[in-house]
Amino acid sequence: MLDPTDRRLLTALDVNPRAAIASLADLVGLARGTVHHRLERFGQSPDVRANSTRVRPAALGLPLRAVVTATILQSERLRTMSGLAAIPQVVECLAVTGSDDLLCHVVARDTEHLREVGLAILAIPGIQRTSTSVVLEEPLEYRVAQLL
Repeated sequence: MLDPTDRRLLTALDVNPRAAIASLADLVGLARGTVHHRLERFGQSPDVRANSTRVRPAALGLPLRAVVTATILQSERLRTMSGLAAIPQVVECLAVTGSDDLLCHVVARDTEHLREVGLAILAIPGIQRTSTSVVLEEPLEYRVAQLL
């Protein structure tokens, strides 16, 4: 669990992910060694990505985003997930409840490329059916700072 000091430090990093340790220490009122130790601890945690740099796919020539839902054969789940992981344009995949089993965020250069990515997903063992929705805009981007 994150303590209040961790939360203050992560809030400061959310504002400026490239902040120097000295400026972070001044900003949150901690010693430099304490900030350094906490950043090291964050680096060892799979749940905290302090100082991570997020690159928007559009900067990589992949401006088109889509959400692909899929129904899978549960007996093929491991092969299906390995297949999805092998497609670079699948940037995130979530197991969900409801009529579909997976919700995948994908990126592409254009609609033709999106069609190719969709066909690659359909060719994966265990994928039974997919549905693709193109993202038109991102009125509220992924955020967690308000939770800190």
